[in-house]
Amino acid sequence: MAGLLAGCGSNVKFQAPTIPAPLLEKIPISVGLRMPENFEHFVHEEKVYGREQWSIDLGRSNAALFEQLFAHMFADVTVVGPEDDPQLLPLHALIEPSIEAFEFSTPDQSNTEAFAVWIRYRLRVYDQSGDLVSNWPVSAYGKSQTTAMGGTDALQRAAVLAMRDAAALVIMKFDEVTHISALAEKSAAASGSPVELPADETQDTEVQTTALEGPQDEAG
Repeated sequence: MAGLLAGCGSNVKFQAPTIPAPLLEKIPISVGLRMPENFEHFVHEEKVYGREQWSIDLGRSNAALFEQLFAHMFADVTVVGPEDDPQLLPLHALIEPSIEAFEFSTPDQSNTEAFAVWIRYRLRVYDQSGDLVSNWPVSAYGKSQTTAMGGTDALQRAAVLAMRDAAALVIMKFDEVTHISALAEKSAAASGSPVELPADETQDTEVQTTALEGPQDEAG
C-alpha cells in the first residue's frame, strides 16, 4: 500500500506501492523492462476550475508497480537502463511501459463524496531484433470515499486502486493480447538451438486477481 509522505493542501506525494503476490504460473521467458524517465518520476499538475492548483507526485509508484508485477509474471526480469543495449542481453522480449494520461475528479467536481482517478498506460513489446510486436493501451480506474478518510488520503487511495486495477488486467490479458510467450519459440527457431531459461520454481496454480483488484470503493 502506498503511504502518504506529504499532503499539504493540494500537494500530494507518494511512496512506491506494493501489490499482493498473485497466484499464477510464471511465463517461462526472460524479459527486459525499460522505463522512460517521466515514467520513473511522474508528476501530474492540474488547475481545478475555480479552486486551487493540484500537484500529484507519484514518484516511482508506476515504475515500482511494473517491476513487482512482471517479477511475478515472468521467469526472469532484467531492468534495462538508458545506457544498456537490449540486443546484447539474453532476452526474449523487451517491455516498455509508459503513462499516457492521468486524470482525477474531486468531490466538488463530481457532486459526490468520492475522489476518482483514471490512468491510461501503454505497454509496448519488442522482440529480440528490436521490432515492435505489440502496442497495448491499458486503462484503469479507482475511487475512494472521503467519508472513509481525509481528502488527500482518499485521492491517494483512489490512485492505488487504479494501479491495482491495471495490474489485474495485465495479469489476465497480457499474454493473450501481446503473445509474448511465443517470442521464446521464435527465438529458438531463429537460432536453431533450444531455449535456455532460468530454473522455474513456480507451480501450476489457478490465476487469481481479486487480491490485486481489492474494493474499488472502500466505503461501499
